[in-house]
Amino acid sequence: MSTSRHPIALRLEQSVGEGTRLLATVMALPLVDGIFPALVLAGAVDGALGILEVGLLVFGGSATLAVVLAEMDGTRREQVTSILAVGLPIMAIAGVEAAIAPTIGSMLNMWVFERFAALVILAIAAKTASATVGEYLPRPGVIVGLGLVASFDFGGIAFEVVTDPMLVAQGVAAAGVGVAFALSVALLGPWLRGNVDIDRFRFGSAVALGVLPLSILGVIEANVPIALAVIAVTSLLALDPDGHGDPMPESEASGAVTDGGDPDESVEENVEDAPPVEPVSENGDDDAGGTPGVTDGDRAPWL
Repeated sequence: MSTSRHPIALRLEQSVGEGTRLLATVMALPLVDGIFPALVLAGAVDGALGILEVGLLVFGGSATLAVVLAEMDGTRREQVTSILAVGLPIMAIAGVEAAIAPTIGSMLNMWVFERFAALVILAIAAKTASATVGEYLPRPGVIVGLGLVASFDFGGIAFEVVTDPMLVAQGVAAAGVGVAFALSVALLGPWLRGNVDIDRFRFGSAVALGVLPLSILGVIEANVPIALAVIAVTSLLALDPDGHGDPMPESEASGAVTDGGDPDESVEENVEDAPPVEPVSENGDDDAGGTPGVTDGDRAPWL
């Protein structure tokens, strides 16, 4: 990638290519791997803070930021159109998975499954922070599958269709936050490319993901937005306007004084301000071997 060596985005890029297809793969990955249904079952999107955390860190995050800035071509209007073409179906699929999640949850031991949901988020955080560490960890889909098997309630199998319109709305809203994040990145792209360190933002996002399981496991209260606070601090630390400044234009650099003088004073001004040199002749006549009409005082010192 041209701007960031994001481990997850790089791996996907080799499989699906660049641009819009890569963005679709990155944003749909939580739906395909079962990460999003696991978070829904674990209660991660029950409140407004949870919706923001899941939307920004799971559907948005550093991978989406890197893809939009580094891989998507075209004007802002074209990028916005592409993001909407990807985001609207993802929001619809997220709503469907959120609708099915309670039915699946009725057959599971949720205490056990929540532990696996927290584990899969930690695995994604590790993969985001380091490609080397990610090579030794199982895929998130494998962890979710093991969680389903381990938490399946074999003693009381009862398939019951459960519908919760509020949960569907929360699932769509979480995906919508991720889409809104991608749209904002596309609109602010020219400024972000010159003022944000993407790799620094990636590492901070990994830390925020690592904090998210604390809310799922009940270690901290659900209404304490620690993950959001981490991502806010990360955004501030990722600002790097001085590190991407434009170099001095060549026309200005060629006329600048480099011997410690005033940088605004050009060489031409120094030459104009110098006093004129009076031509001096030793004998008042032209030398026999000299150039006619040119005295010794008129000669340059290196002649």
